[in-house]
Amino acid sequence: MAVKFRQSLIEPAWKERLNQYITGIVQNNGHKMIAINSMPDHLHLFFGFRPDQSLSDLMRLVKGESSEWLNKQGFIKSKFSWQEGYGAFSYSRSQIKTVAAYIENQEEHHRKKTFLEEYKQFLEHFEIEYDDRYVFKPLE
Repeated sequence: MAVKFRQSLIEPAWKERLNQYITGIVQNNGHKMIAINSMPDHLHLFFGFRPDQSLSDLMRLVKGESSEWLNKQGFIKSKFSWQEGYGAFSYSRSQIKTVAAYIENQEEHHRKKTFLEEYKQFLEHFEIEYDDRYVFKPLE
């Protein structure tokens, strides 16, 4: 999930509280959080997904409830919103440790690759056709 307009609004001082709040939303909907990590302008979630809720419904709840919570907390002087849309990829049970470690090490990873480069790499790895016009643009 990316912050609206890819603004770097997620601060180290409260990112862990945000991660905990989102973990609560995911778990309250019956899913199992495996790994979560926030960067200043985006967030990665990795969870075991139960099949009786749609992914779009869960993401609507996660984005809506976490935005509302952040705005009530007053961490940010302006209104906080997540960017429209999200990327979702599935992994097999055998990849859990690797994917969780990848998410937990986001700070190190993003010293080498931007979020946009990372996202396009995921799309290509999963052989997802995309149109550059509809992939978010880097900040100018």
